[in-house]
Amino acid sequence: MSRITEWSFRNRAAMIIAVVMALVAGVFSYFKLPMEFLPEADNPMVTITAIGPGYDAKSMEKLVTEPIEKAVSLVKGKTNTFSTSGNSFAKVDLYFDSKTDMKAAKEEVLEALSGVQLPERVSKPYVVQLNTSMIPISWVSIALDGGMTPANIKIAEEQIVPELQKIKGVGSVLLSGVATPQISVTVDPAKLGQTGIPFQAVMGILQGRDVSAAVGESVIGGAASNLRVSSSVNSVETLRKLPVGPGVTLGDIAQVSATSGQESVSRVGGKDVLVATISKGSNANAVSVGREVEETAKRLSSEIKGAEVTVLSSTSEQIVTSVNSLLREVLLGALFATIVILVFLRNIRTTLITIVSIPLSLAITLYLLDLSGVTLNVITLGGVAVAVGRLVDDSIVVIENIYRRLQKESFSRELVIDATKEVATAITSSTLTTVAVFLPMGLLRGSLQAFLLPFALTVTYSLLASLLVALTVVPLLSAVLLRGTKMKEHTGSARFSAFLRWNLKHKWVPLAISAVLFFGSIGVYVSMPKGAIDSSNASTLTVTMKYPEDVPQAEVLENGKKLEAFLLQQPEAKWVYMSMGNSSDAAQYGEVVSPTLVSYLIEVEKGENAENILNRVKEQRSQFPGAEIDAGAMDFMSGSGSTSVVVDLTGDRPELLEQTAAQVVEAIKPIEGVRKVETNLEQKKTVYDFEVNPLLANGHEIAMQLQGMLNPIPIGQISVDGEQTSVVLNASAKPASESDLSALTVMTAEGPKKVSEIAKLVKKQEPSLFYHKDGKPYVRITAAVEPSQLSIVGDKIKTKAEELAMPEGVTLNVGGASAEQAEDLQALGLTAIISIGIVYLIMVITFKTLRGPLAILFSLPLAAIGAVVALLVSGVSPDFTAMFGALMLIGIVVTNAIVLIDRVRQNEQHMPIREALVEAATTRMRPILMTAIATVCAMLPLIFGHTENGGSIVSQSLAIVVIGGLTAATLLTLIIVPCVYELFYFRKSARQRRYGLEQSA
Repeated sequence: MSRITEWSFRNRAAMIIAVVMALVAGVFSYFKLPMEFLPEADNPMVTITAIGPGYDAKSMEKLVTEPIEKAVSLVKGKTNTFSTSGNSFAKVDLYFDSKTDMKAAKEEVLEALSGVQLPERVSKPYVVQLNTSMIPISWVSIALDGGMTPANIKIAEEQIVPELQKIKGVGSVLLSGVATPQISVTVDPAKLGQTGIPFQAVMGILQGRDVSAAVGESVIGGAASNLRVSSSVNSVETLRKLPVGPGVTLGDIAQVSATSGQESVSRVGGKDVLVATISKGSNANAVSVGREVEETAKRLSSEIKGAEVTVLSSTSEQIVTSVNSLLREVLLGALFATIVILVFLRNIRTTLITIVSIPLSLAITLYLLDLSGVTLNVITLGGVAVAVGRLVDDSIVVIENIYRRLQKESFSRELVIDATKEVATAITSSTLTTVAVFLPMGLLRGSLQAFLLPFALTVTYSLLASLLVALTVVPLLSAVLLRGTKMKEHTGSARFSAFLRWNLKHKWVPLAISAVLFFGSIGVYVSMPKGAIDSSNASTLTVTMKYPEDVPQAEVLENGKKLEAFLLQQPEAKWVYMSMGNSSDAAQYGEVVSPTLVSYLIEVEKGENAENILNRVKEQRSQFPGAEIDAGAMDFMSGSGSTSVVVDLTGDRPELLEQTAAQVVEAIKPIEGVRKVETNLEQKKTVYDFEVNPLLANGHEIAMQLQGMLNPIPIGQISVDGEQTSVVLNASAKPASESDLSALTVMTAEGPKKVSEIAKLVKKQEPSLFYHKDGKPYVRITAAVEPSQLSIVGDKIKTKAEELAMPEGVTLNVGGASAEQAEDLQALGLTAIISIGIVYLIMVITFKTLRGPLAILFSLPLAAIGAVVALLVSGVSPDFTAMFGALMLIGIVVTNAIVLIDRVRQNEQHMPIREALVEAATTRMRPILMTAIATVCAMLPLIFGHTENGGSIVSQSLAIVVIGGLTAATLLTLIIVPCVYELFYFRKSARQRRYGLEQSA
């Protein structure tokens, strides 16, 4: 590597141009790089949803879910299939292997579903494969004077939405809460019975009415002409006059009127609104698009009379906050590193030379990220925040060695080159080992790789850039700024030298103490609870109100408005968004919910305490008997953040599954740390089953009639004012009791009869939700767990559940957040082992021996001691990010040991091993302490700062682990590594000492 230094001295002008170009390219890259919240990552799952208004859960299971499951059963790469069937909706989740190409998987699912025939009134299945780039960047509410009238909706669709779509970088705009115009037909059962016209005649009234058909070609008036038949119903009045029987029109037996139909309810501030969900296009800058949306919303509000277009929430705000916060911490880290260098070297010139490496390395990093197609997000910025302390390490070692040589020798260009050459091998090896820690991340698959790879690339580019700067720019600047300077000679600490000699003489004492500390820290770590990543954002709250499935939707909506009114009264709430029901727009994103669920999103005023609202909401539970009200903080990326452990029971016999589920619930309820246990069998709904006698009536015809009498049914479309408008046959009967149901009149082959004459009415209690796993029924037991106790409680639940004897045909599987956490930690553990192997290989190549690098690896257990102690002192539960910090320590900690052993190897050419160790430790103590303290200080803002990183892998626990591990490893490396090194060469060292004694004698 010394050739690079010599080349830079021979080409000073080229180096100046290269430095300027690097800085300019870095600045341009910063402004050019797309800014988004998270890197693009595919979710290895495809979701299929379907909506069937009026269908109960059992019907959705049999008629919708099962045909879909059968159709997709042979899709390649699929690992599991989970489905949920509820009242009016069905949802099927297909999980895939992490190696699967998810775009190809989605296409295969679409192809498999193309031949599926679903019942009438059930929507075409929506297929969605979610990706982080699909996360909406803005939610915009549209309120218009006069409410959601057809005219106002037309204004929104034709004037507001197109303006939002015109914004540069906008990918899609979905409008929800739209009340579409429709024509309502309400049949009078009494009049229908008097005429004797079958109900099917009303349902088929529009069949063949809207037609345009070619009927041939003929010569008319001497010219060849085409012949065509056309017919259309183009007004409500025409519809009323359509005949349904001899001498009977539709208007004679039914009320026909123009109305509006609404799939779902969307309200903001207590008023019905439309909500536009805006997603950005690929490679668009989320921040600039978000700002354009805000400006467009303000402009539209002022230009369109009576319109109020408001940006409810925008991820661009969170991105800006996160980016600014992390940039602030990067700058603070650089400042702390500067102070450390100044304190140790007490020379402004050397400090300036060293600090140059930070902006220059960052500029090169940004340019390389731009070339790699990596966006600027909280993950990449987190990589910069972590690497900033390490950026000056190589430069510190170089400048400190030049500085130390200048304290003993006169300044010359050769001295600078030679001093750089002395440490070039050490800093190159240490940088490559740190980089090697991140290389195995390329072996990870799926979304974990998608998140860790940008982080790894950022750190790798930063460190390689800092190495290049340390070997070229730092020596050049030293030759310019330190010319003619005279410095007082620095001597190593005599006390430390004596202390190290004592330890080398009694090496089993420090080694035994270190072993006890190491195994003790491992024991403490194993017993520590592993927590979940805390990614809540207290500026946004989510509240849900869930009623049992048998509560009428009108009653749910009424109570939902009451709770909405209460939320609007809270002084801390900036705005309240209420939603209820399923819509085709939501289904396109794979979102289908219970029709008795009301959801609220609350934006908290800046500076206000969100806990106040949460506590008051919880106090309101008594005001809504029968409702389950939950409230908590929300994060844009991960919702409310699940810390639940689930136990799944699969089998073919539902009654056996129910009995086993009851046993599992009783077993895990008493476990400490379990807050709540529930199963998917708890909510049941009353079902009235008409068992038709096949000798008296046609069951299919009776079902069709009762569907039309009890549910709104679309029976076709007509053209009104040039627009296609749905015609809906409304429910003509509203039975309130069993006797009302029995008294319903239907048409049979023998004429009108009461249902009770042809069918037996049976009352049943059935689950309101049906779950399948790989096509088989399953019961899910969900245990809500204290987040900080996730691993311990998860293990206890698994042990208790697996202790139970499972009946024949029933299989048990424990999963959920604790299982996912264990899988992630296992993947990181494998990565750590591979990283250690690569680090050892690089050091063997560098030092051309097996024993020296092995001594360096003994610095890793020392880091474990500090990391565990730091977690204990801070009271922070180790989570995934803490484990990621431990992985980073592998690369950071060995750096100091490499610098030390490199000096030892140089000294061994003219010194005995023990003297070489003492001299190297005394000489290298200053740069080792400087680099360690600079790295620690650079990471302090991550502990004490308030980074709003929305669930980033760069967190407080990561910083605590790195700081604790590096601190302990630095202090102990100066003692333990020399002891281990001498132990590996104990015969040679003992022989040298005996020879020395003989010589002195």
